[in-house]
Amino acid sequence: MPELPLLPDPGNPRLTRRISGTDQTGAAAEIAVVEERPLTIYLNRQEIVTAMTIGDYPEYLALGFLRNQGMLRADDTVTGIDYDEEIETVVVRTERETSYEEKLQKKTRTSGCAVGTVFGDMMEGLGDLVLPQAEVRTSWLYALAKEINTTPSLYLEAGAIHGTVLCQGDRPLVYMEDVGRHNAVDKIAGFLFRHGVAAEDKILYTTGRLTSEMVIKTAQMGIPVLVSRSGFTAWGVEIARQVGLTLIGRMRGQRFVCLAGEERLIRDADPASVPAESAGSRRKAAT
Repeated sequence: MPELPLLPDPGNPRLTRRISGTDQTGAAAEIAVVEERPLTIYLNRQEIVTAMTIGDYPEYLALGFLRNQGMLRADDTVTGIDYDEEIETVVVRTERETSYEEKLQKKTRTSGCAVGTVFGDMMEGLGDLVLPQAEVRTSWLYALAKEINTTPSLYLEAGAIHGTVLCQGDRPLVYMEDVGRHNAVDKIAGFLFRHGVAAEDKILYTTGRLTSEMVIKTAQMGIPVLVSRSGFTAWGVEIARQVGLTLIGRMRGQRFVCLAGEERLIRDADPASVPAESAGSRRKAAT
């Protein structure tokens, strides 16, 4: 397992490009723009999907996507992950023989960007899923928001990108970014699956909307708390309440809203003592 915390690398030249243009006054301007490239994911001999991604951590993205779509089972043994940068393809190989031709024919497009698809049977198994009743402290939330929002990232460098962070208590552990919020959370799922990391004491922090698919993926990973700077969808809230997920959104400065799992929220920090977001936070970068 890589050394933690695993943080963004905004200095990686593969991830951004400098592009010249003009500003509102007509003056010359040059800004960093996020790269976007296709990644085709195979499971054994079957092509599954082509995702538009920034191109980092392709192995985690492939594993997480397959795991969240139910194509990799918890007890599957992965015998190999082969990534070919030249042809932008990653092949995940398992001991179990797999065939998902029928499942691939009934995929449904969702409101997300990039890999915004959810297969018709993605909610199977949620009816019996009950997440660990983990407590979450507001002091952790405020500390996480401050650290994550000021951590050097592609968002602060170039904007136009989503971030998802796996946390434990008030510590960020793994910070992933991508052009689609689903890609970013799939990378977290791939990290958990590949390294066998326990999820029951973790928090997932995301910059994206708290949609039904984001809630489902978090629940499938076994993470009991989902936090976002953004807002909610009604179905996302309904599913969170069904599975016992603590759901917190609109987390900005001193403010947040909890729409599920309020009974597990320990208010041990005075909001008045929390400073407003500074100019060096995520608001600094243009989207």
